[in-house]
Amino acid sequence: MISIPPILERLAYRYPAVLVDAVTEYEPGHRIVAVKNVTVSEEFFQGHFPGTPLMPGVLMIESLTQVATLLVAGPDLDGRRARLRGVYNAKFRRQVVPGDRLQLEVTMGRRRGAIVRTRAVASVEGQVVAEAKIVLALERVPRVASVRVNTYPGVTIHETAIVHDGARIGEGSVIGPYAIVGPDVTIGRNCRVGASAIVDGCTTIGDHTEIYPFASIGLAPQDLKFKGERTRLVIGQHNVFREFVTIHRGTAGGGGVTTIGDGNLFMAYAHVAHDCHVGDSTIFGNGATIGGHVTVEDYATISAYSGVHQFCRVGRHAFIGGYTVVTRDALPYAKTVGNRARIYGVNTIGLARRGFSPELIDKLRRAYRHLVQHNTSRALELIERDPTLAAAEVSYLVNFITSARRGVILRRPSKRIDDQLEAE
Repeated sequence: MISIPPILERLAYRYPAVLVDAVTEYEPGHRIVAVKNVTVSEEFFQGHFPGTPLMPGVLMIESLTQVATLLVAGPDLDGRRARLRGVYNAKFRRQVVPGDRLQLEVTMGRRRGAIVRTRAVASVEGQVVAEAKIVLALERVPRVASVRVNTYPGVTIHETAIVHDGARIGEGSVIGPYAIVGPDVTIGRNCRVGASAIVDGCTTIGDHTEIYPFASIGLAPQDLKFKGERTRLVIGQHNVFREFVTIHRGTAGGGGVTTIGDGNLFMAYAHVAHDCHVGDSTIFGNGATIGGHVTVEDYATISAYSGVHQFCRVGRHAFIGGYTVVTRDALPYAKTVGNRARIYGVNTIGLARRGFSPELIDKLRRAYRHLVQHNTSRALELIERDPTLAAAEVSYLVNFITSARRGVILRRPSKRIDDQLEAE
């Protein structure tokens, strides 16, 4: 008697349903016959096709592959699993509909090392409905180093995760399946590391931080000058790193550390390069990228697929629009959009949402009107001489401009936008 589900667990990338109901004939190492009862309640009939339910050809191949795995794997395939290597000469002779009883016959073919060839035929009431040559590859299941939960009291670590000796994990944290945590990593309390995420290098992560599946945190920088020196990544509390986010640690030439503050959101595929310094409560849109040595100050937003050049700064409460290319410092409190980037006025909506008073927003708007209507030196002079513009935020704006090493983005918008600013 063959127990089907445990053997099919050895089939890599198996469709999440067992498509074999019973084995009727079994000659170990030579031949196997199984059956699949096709019922109208099958999930795949809902979309294939409404009103004319047909079993998809790919699922007939999947059924035959599962039966081939039963033949090839069998009860004696200890420590190995089967992977579908190829499907050749597949032919579909007629449609399979609800009520059919598929007979699935697989015979062993030539075997060369880990590669096994089989011949598979599916039939209904003696009539062939599908046939193919199915090639399986047998591979050793890698031994996965796991850490006993009691090594870290109060921490939940999936049995397939790899947590190296020396890692420090705070109480209440959860390490998901196939995640990797390096030996020099410190993770705070109540954090979550998602499936297949990697946290490595000399990395410190604050409490209540979420790392979603497939994120890569703390790996070596993409800098040709990096020679493997010991550098760091320091991350604060309450951060969220969504799927496929990459955060690199620093380089010796750039100060040796990348830092990220508290309460930041990094959407899928965002990238923070080496030696960057990100403040608090920032938002990185999908695919947003900052090059090495970039500083992003508090409450800044870098929208989807925008790029910030190395050594640039993004000021407080700045809004970088989608697909923007930033090659100079992006001014605080402003909307910077385009390739190449232009100033599109004050980030009025964002400032209002964050509690800025109408009077302060008006002061910033009038300061920016000077900046877009005059050359920079004259604009700064007018701002500093105007007592009605006195505010800490305006002073910070002036200091941001005067301290810029790469210059700031003050490229004027089109005439239409200029008129709009004048109207404001």
